[in-house]
Amino acid sequence: MSVLKKPLITEKSSRLSEKLGQYSFIVDKDASKPEIKAAVEKMYEVKVTSVSTAIYMGKSKSRFTKKGFFHGRRPSFKKAIITVQQGQVIDFFANI
Repeated sequence: MSVLKKPLITEKSSRLSEKLGQYSFIVDKDASKPEIKAAVEKMYEVKVTSVSTAIYMGKSKSRFTKKGFFHGRRPSFKKAIITVQQGQVIDFFANI
């Protein structure tokens, strides 16, 4: 089981990476900050200075169709925002 699930690429995370050197990842819910730091340093070969985490609840979704009213829920997830050392960059699109 890997700690990092996928990088989170949104407008806000792109702005953070350009201005502050912070990158967002969706991580395993049971992962601790030291585990996340070690995984990022190993995978991207950068020096991580800090890790912030937040657990997001899944949104409740509902819709009305011909068959009736359907209720559902998006899955909850844990987000980690890591800050890399000054001058270092993570390029998510290098392997494409």
